Amino acid sequence: MGHNAAMTSLRRNIPLLYAFSFLQMTLFPMAIITLFWKDRIGLSLAQILLLQSIFAVAMVVMEYPSGYISDRLGYRTALTLAAVLGVAGWGVYTVASSFRDVLIAETLLGISTSFISGTDSALLYESLKGTADEAAYGRFEGRSTFFGQTGEAAGALFAGVLYARYPLLPFLLQVAVWLLALLLTRGMSEPPRERHCQVNHLHEALASARYVFVDNRRLRVTVLLSIALGLASFYPVWLIQPYMRQAGVPLASFGPIWAGANLTVALCAVSSHRLREQFGDRGMIVFLIVLVWGGFLGLGLAVGVWGFLFYYLLTAMRGLRGPFLLHVAQAEIPSANRAGMLSLQSLCFRLLFAVTGPFIGRYADAHGVGNSFRLLFVAYLLLLPPLVWLFLRQRQKSAVSH
Repeated sequence: MGHNAAMTSLRRNIPLLYAFSFLQMTLFPMAIITLFWKDRIGLSLAQILLLQSIFAVAMVVMEYPSGYISDRLGYRTALTLAAVLGVAGWGVYTVASSFRDVLIAETLLGISTSFISGTDSALLYESLKGTADEAAYGRFEGRSTFFGQTGEAAGALFAGVLYARYPLLPFLLQVAVWLLALLLTRGMSEPPRERHCQVNHLHEALASARYVFVDNRRLRVTVLLSIALGLASFYPVWLIQPYMRQAGVPLASFGPIWAGANLTVALCAVSSHRLREQFGDRGMIVFLIVLVWGGFLGLGLAVGVWGFLFYYLLTAMRGLRGPFLLHVAQAEIPSANRAGMLSLQSLCFRLLFAVTGPFIGRYADAHGVGNSFRLLFVAYLLLLPPLVWLFLRQRQKSAVSH
């Protein structure tokens, strides 16, 4: 393939990745999945929580191996496999009638998600690198997040109507969505990049982990800060619905509110690179901290129907954080292990959520959702300042050395 043809094929990856992100996040069943589990399958709340734990375990077990496989077999192959597993997982849902059936479906979907995690961002970065556009990665990553969150918002808006018409309709549409995603992966091109010919795969996996958490201090603190901020936006996903119900928000408003949260993420993600240019790294980080503290404190203290609006501060932080910190991390990661190292960050995120999430849930059950948000405010009041200081210190050292 000639140089110009190769450049054209790599540029074509970008709109294909945008479309893939939109389809991946267009989850028609998501806004009604709990109703489906309870009413159609007959699951108890304990079984539902067990399912979420198993989903998290499936992702944790496959998170780093899937990234490692992606680096060895190719990004396009990994995304194709993810799409096939997505079709299979949602296909099982269309015939599910028991806890075992749902367990099989969730395991397939967990593995599918793990193959996407890290691979899509790695393919985007390497495609931009191949066209000498990697400096603009933050802008393109923000757009990818925008399309993904727009897809999720669209799915949330129509989920209730589809479910009311025919309970299996959201799941049948989801199978069609993943078939479209599978078609998209066939049009993607594998970018040329460095490859390791390491025979001892375990040794190379451990070497990657050492590079992220020991050898490269800038990458280590970026990953830790990204995980901490990611968890700050993830806890409320599971707490905001009972919070709204306690506050008296009408059930019919849940879908539009969920869609609004996703659109907030989308708009902030697509604006992230502009804000970074305007504020600089220091100003951007300070802004993210203010959003986290303001969101948790507001949710913890607010009383009444409109208290959920403080949740939008946390979704705004989520949108701004992703493209910004991913761009910083990508610049520190070697091409040969890009997907694996990005997956390593996701693995640590999942593990920390698996450890801390049940504690937050039990605290919310015992003391109320509002008190759990106040607890999170205190935790992040203590956690973020030292992490941010380390991050800015390493960024300053990096600027001096260059």
